Amino acid sequence: MKLTEVLKTQVPENALEYCVNLWQEHPFSFKITRSRNSCLGNYRFQNGHHTITVNHDLNVYNFLVTYIHEVAHQRVFIFDRKKKTLPHGEEWKSRFRELMLPLLNEKVFPPEILMPLSLHMRNPKASSTRDAQLMRAFRAFDENRKAAAIHLEDIELGQSFVFKKRIFKKLEAKRTRAVCMEIASKRKYTIPLLAEITPVDR
Repeated sequence: MKLTEVLKTQVPENALEYCVNLWQEHPFSFKITRSRNSCLGNYRFQNGHHTITVNHDLNVYNFLVTYIHEVAHQRVFIFDRKKKTLPHGEEWKSRFRELMLPLLNEKVFPPEILMPLSLHMRNPKASSTRDAQLMRAFRAFDENRKAAAIHLEDIELGQSFVFKKRIFKKLEAKRTRAVCMEIASKRKYTIPLLAEITPVDR
């Protein structure tokens, strides 16, 4: 089956059969896409067809969670569309938890990810990128990232840095984000602590 061939290098080995079974239960078109800053994956229903996409540059554990996240959206559309649902409301959270439950074990996820992932699934957020602890756990297994990548959380307060081709200064660290001032405009922004940045020598 084509989907098996596509997924076998993208998800943990012990999750492959389960992922394919989800497709067999309710088929959809599946595509691996370029990296998108706005999302890790996407689900849409258009012209009578279900389509799920996942970014190509995720490690196998992040890819798996994103895949299940999007399948949960499909299940809400199929089973709950007669209700008035929010994109990441209670119906989606319930479907996501239900689909993830068989995977929450050490045969699929290493302990370093399983613990924060289990906590995340108690009340899943609209995007796993909003869970700093979980993203740190995923990041430890990112083989395709530069080993020397520097993140905003790694630099000291007062340090200047480049982010998205603009120069900022880190002013204050909060739980998951930092208050930063853009040097050119003097305007303040909040930027995720896990954002990859390039420090500027002071």
